[in-house]
Amino acid sequence: MNRKGFIFDLDGVIVDTAKYHYLAWKKLSESIGIYFDEFQNEQLKGVSRINSLEKILGWGNKELSRDKFMELLARKNNDYLDYISNMTRSEILPDVVRIISFLKDTDQSIALGSSSRNARIILKKLKLIKDFDAVVDGNNVSESKPNPEVFLLAAEELNVTPQDCVVFEDSIAGVKAANEAGMMSIGIGDEKVLKEADYVFTDFTKISNQFMTELITK
Repeated sequence: MNRKGFIFDLDGVIVDTAKYHYLAWKKLSESIGIYFDEFQNEQLKGVSRINSLEKILGWGNKELSRDKFMELLARKNNDYLDYISNMTRSEILPDVVRIISFLKDTDQSIALGSSSRNARIILKKLKLIKDFDAVVDGNNVSESKPNPEVFLLAAEELNVTPQDCVVFEDSIAGVKAANEAGMMSIGIGDEKVLKEADYVFTDFTKISNQFMTELITK
């Protein structure tokens, strides 16, 4: 069987940490007098922490000194880490483990490609870290999605060409990044939102082993 590279985003694909990001950003925003709701939170999906805070400040027409900016970034991250400190394997999204197990059984290469700087912490909490041949996260990249840097680095780490890589993504920015990298993009979520992806499934329960076999043998 062919050997390909399968790259997973983290938030909204393997586990739903969006709720914890939302709580942490909301707490921070309200502390500096900026309104923040779930609509704003949707616009931060797949966006780096720095760019997310820049967006929030833009919505509130606020400017901060660099020191204050960095202080807020640290505060948000500490709040987020508090929220995720109690995560367990029970929070892995449905059938993710089945798909990862299938890929391992068929000797495929598996990487994480996430803008999160806490990806390794979360994978350890979920007891998934050993299943990944490579982890590329916000600590390794200088550009956030839709820039394809994170996925191109993951392909390099796996020693697989971009055209032999498949990306699982739940955000528009992530799908654009995968397409820009020349990789196959599989959207996890709403077909109307992720219409630029090559394939879209509401979640991994809709992805059959037969479909995965077809991807590998293409």
